[in-house]
Amino acid sequence: MLRRALQKIAISMLAMLPFAAASQADPAGEVLLTVTGPMADQAEAEAVQFDLEMLQELGTVEFETSTIWTQGVQTFEGVPLSALVESLGMSGTTLRATAINDYAVDIPISDAVEDGPIIAYKLNGEEMSVRDKGPLWIVYPYDSKTEYQSEVVYSRSIWQLDRIEVIE
Repeated sequence: MLRRALQKIAISMLAMLPFAAASQADPAGEVLLTVTGPMADQAEAEAVQFDLEMLQELGTVEFETSTIWTQGVQTFEGVPLSALVESLGMSGTTLRATAINDYAVDIPISDAVEDGPIIAYKLNGEEMSVRDKGPLWIVYPYDSKTEYQSEVVYSRSIWQLDRIEVIE
């Protein structure tokens, strides 16, 4: 219960710092995620890049869930997709998430809700390597809602994520 309260406080603090990620300096570390498309205070052609530290500054959450790709319940840690959407002031209806190998999926921006999917960068307390579906993996809390246990949602759970394009 305390963890959930702290998560909600962290996410609500993001609302007090609107568009902070969009105005940040260039990443100091390895770029893990590039976001393009319509965002507040950004020209459509501009890209916002995130290293791990910048993603973590958006607020982190952790949850336990089983997946169809792993055995047993796993612990995932990452930034809520909703925090990324809110911090960048994304406008549009769809997020096109693309992996390192150019595999892409479309995720309705309406999926970016509190207690919804995260952009995970840790699995069971360890940063994920490319070999182990990392460094970023969009993970839904599948065990929390039966609506997350569908082929459609599983298809949105892209791993080796490296870019997101906001589509109007």
